This record gives sequence, structure tokens and C-alpha cells, in this order.
Amino acid sequence: MENNCVIVFTTVATEGQADELARSIVSAGLAACVQIEPIRSVYRWKGEVCAEPEIRLTIKTAERQYAALEQHIKANHAYETPEIVKVAIAGGSREYLAWIDECLG
Repeated sequence: MENNCVIVFTTVATEGQADELARSIVSAGLAACVQIEPIRSVYRWKGEVCAEPEIRLTIKTAERQYAALEQHIKANHAYETPEIVKVAIAGGSREYLAWIDECLG
């Protein structure tokens, strides 16, 4: 089996937003799994350096779902410019990567 799995990261402001977005992503068949974890971000926005607590979503999916996932995040996200970063999974447990792929049909 060829590995075409990717991880997509995004952040939101609250746990409620994270739960809602994660559930909508998995329910839509755009990811096999979404992990949710609190973080603190330091970033530049409109000329100011900001530091805020955020919630990071780590989304496990396949390359073939990326375009639809990106559109879903943009359509359901509260931020003006949401983080959407895709990282290829170079390797991993063959069984786990197969499970991701199977969950996506």
C-alpha cells in the first residue's frame, strides 16, 4: 500500500470551537481522527505581536481529501486567516496508516 496520508494542523480560540470543527470534519469523512490540545501561540497579527491561548487540531487524513478539508476548515472557522498547514507523513505503522485510509473510503 502506498502511503498518501497527511497531517493537517489548524488552531481555534476555544475548546467548544475545536470540538465542533473536529466533529464536523470527521462526520464529513474528511479525516479519520482529529486530536485536540491546548497550546499558547505567540504571533504577529496586523503589525502587533500577540500571545494567546489557542486550541490546536491535529487532523489525520489522506492527500486526496486535502482540498475538500481545506475548504471545510475555511467555511467553518471563526478566524479571518486560519492556520491550515499540511505535512506529509513520511512513515509510520503500516496498520495505522491503513486505518486512516480505510476511514476515508
